[in-house]
Amino acid sequence: MVTLSPELVALGRDAVDALTRQDRVATTAQLVRWGLKRGLVAQRVTQGRWQRMHQGVVLLHSGSPSWREQARSALLYAGPTAALSHSSAAYVHGIVKQPGRLVEVSTPRATRPTDGVVVHRRRAMPWAGGRLRSVSQDAAVIDLVERAGDVDGVVAVVGAAMLRGMIPDRILLEASSRTRVRHRALLHALLDPGSELIESPLEHRYARDVERAHALPRGRTQVRQKVGDRWIRADRVYRGLGVRIELDGQFAHPLASTDDDVWRDNAVVLAHSEVTLRYRWSHVATSPCATAVQVAAALRSRGWVGAARACREACTASRSG
Repeated sequence: MVTLSPELVALGRDAVDALTRQDRVATTAQLVRWGLKRGLVAQRVTQGRWQRMHQGVVLLHSGSPSWREQARSALLYAGPTAALSHSSAAYVHGIVKQPGRLVEVSTPRATRPTDGVVVHRRRAMPWAGGRLRSVSQDAAVIDLVERAGDVDGVVAVVGAAMLRGMIPDRILLEASSRTRVRHRALLHALLDPGSELIESPLEHRYARDVERAHALPRGRTQVRQKVGDRWIRADRVYRGLGVRIELDGQFAHPLASTDDDVWRDNAVVLAHSEVTLRYRWSHVATSPCATAVQVAAALRSRGWVGAARACREACTASRSG
């Protein structure tokens, strides 16, 4: 709940309503329109009672600005056609947990740089709205995908979007509305119907560096099964061979295996006679060859007649037999 000082309440209902919506941030032009003299506004800032956030934008209290107040100040500075975008919009939509060091806004207008704000000039603005005006969550995802430096970065963005419950077709539709999208091919590979749905960089690395690099069978991803009265989901299942892979990455399993993980592994053994192999980042990113050898051994013990292929001369799979 926004609390306004008596001085601000005395400006009238229109001012109170606007300042409540705007998180106690106003433009100088608004304050003058509500009856304050420019000199008085400057005096309040000089006295430290108010804070000048950007040219023509004032925060009407002396405390430490919250992120929301910083974002509101950036929007008022950039003008009514501006919207939060990129990491700032992704934070508003709950796609990322941290908003980033700088507030990011997009606008079709030429806007001078200002401290603490990254201004993206866009000829064609995505749809934007909300109480804290932001581009849509799909547009925010594409913004972050385009900025990703490598495959893992793209997969991390897509994984966060999937964990948020976003709809793949809507993300692809947003991508199709843009003339150029960096990483477009990878985005379609991750989200197109029928393609392998990968929820984290760890899953991508497992598919690339463990399975494909060592000629292992391709496991089915995100398999749902009912065990007793509970539905469970496995990251990867080698159907017909009774081997399951659980990849405990940053998104779903930031800590050690939980009680639910242990229960699920035991229940799968009892109900389906399947063995579960559980891997973390160190196993897949640091020692993929040793992981491939172990997976291959589990698969052979369940009837697979193949063998892991060495991915390079020093690969331990070449000595696994």
